Amino acid sequence: MAPRIWLLGVTGILCALSLGTWGASDPVPSCNASTNTNCAECLRNVSCLWCNAKNKCYHYPVRKILPPKSLCPLSDARWGVCWVNFEALIIAMSVAGGIIILSICVCCCCCCCRKKKNRQHDATDQKMEREKEQRKMRQEERKSEMKVRHDEIRKKYGLFNEQNSYTKFENN
Repeated sequence: MAPRIWLLGVTGILCALSLGTWGASDPVPSCNASTNTNCAECLRNVSCLWCNAKNKCYHYPVRKILPPKSLCPLSDARWGVCWVNFEALIIAMSVAGGIIILSICVCCCCCCCRKKKNRQHDATDQKMEREKEQRKMRQEERKSEMKVRHDEIRKKYGLFNEQNSYTKFENN
């Protein structure tokens, strides 16, 4: 039952999206039709490239990453928006990409270093705890040895404390 509802929902969404795209009333002109008009008209079509030097609208050469210099110099090429030339767009995207990659690397390094420091602190804490326990055990051993020696000395000289020192007085 649930897969059918899910399938109906997906179908409905796809139909609504297709009606929205088919109902578009303003068709986008081809790149050749926008030649000798202006940059804004040319760039309405995302597959077009405007050349300021020649005032021409070209089809963007998608097989190449950058448009060839014979088509239009990068400083005069406009793609996407008219107020940014292609050189500035490439530089801005490169800087933004570099900053993103650098920030990801810094975050990863910080996370790894924190985990490494935590492991080092855990190991140090465990070592200190073991040493503390060992000192405590040695102290207890020395304390019990001293008590035994003191008790022997007290017995030898008759100073050994009885369990209840008042029993001497009760028997009289």
